[in-house]
Amino acid sequence: MTQRILVTGASGFIGRHALAPLERSGAEVHAVGRTPVEVGANVRWHQLDLLDHDARARLIEDVQPDMLVHFAWMTEHGKFWTSPDNLDWVAATLDMVRRAQECGLSRFVGLGTCFEYARQTGKDCDERKTVTGPDTLYGVAKDGCRRIIEGFASYQSLSWAWGRFFLLYGPGETPTRLVPQVAQRLIAGAPAPIGPGHRPRDFMDSRDAGAATAALALSRVEGPVNIASGRASSVREVAETLGALAGRPDLVKVGAHPDRDEPERIVARVDRLTREVGFTDIRPLEQGLKEALDWWREAAQ
Repeated sequence: MTQRILVTGASGFIGRHALAPLERSGAEVHAVGRTPVEVGANVRWHQLDLLDHDARARLIEDVQPDMLVHFAWMTEHGKFWTSPDNLDWVAATLDMVRRAQECGLSRFVGLGTCFEYARQTGKDCDERKTVTGPDTLYGVAKDGCRRIIEGFASYQSLSWAWGRFFLLYGPGETPTRLVPQVAQRLIAGAPAPIGPGHRPRDFMDSRDAGAATAALALSRVEGPVNIASGRASSVREVAETLGALAGRPDLVKVGAHPDRDEPERIVARVDRLTREVGFTDIRPLEQGLKEALDWWREAAQ
């Protein structure tokens, strides 16, 4: 019998990139989003708001998924850290998992964040060793949701995994985020100011993040899994690489903005992703940034 996979947030920045590899697995893929996107011939599109209780219930009843891959959440740039909508998404997520389990769900894959971890200084985030200790509502909501699902799954014999995204960039990114801001300014020939940008960070292309999530979903790996490059870089390196690629390194103004109170180190260990899941197809940073710059250059024409 063909496996039915329900993918929420399928029109989003990351979710859209999971659809093709899931479709290639031979599964019957059902994609859910508020805004339609181009999908494969064997992907069935459902346009609805998952915060609508009745619509959510009908969706689960109609699809009766064997697997649920849940990208959907409140992600509006600059607001998601403290938005009360995080509570609505916790409730909607738990309701979907319970309803789907009652309809025969056998595997759930949720997507969390590196900001579930406690702040790090000199160590990389390790799923098995690094403690969680979020200091934003967004991080608390994700971590709390994961904890409840872990407990529920243990009593229901439900297979589950929880991908933790680190810092993502890529085509179609919100224009006010780091890479689009710098890229658009460079393309326009305008100064691109940033802060000191010296702290170690782990950047990954959103296309790779979507493909990695699909690989995690199709694997038998359970529990938290970091979805990241495993490579330490920095905001300064990202901006200066974009400047070099654009042929305008002089426009990158390091230190033009004041330093901010941010975690000292946000870098992942990716042993589970690369060895257990078997996903290793991760673009080098320079390649991903070149492709992002090209995308914004084309968008500006």
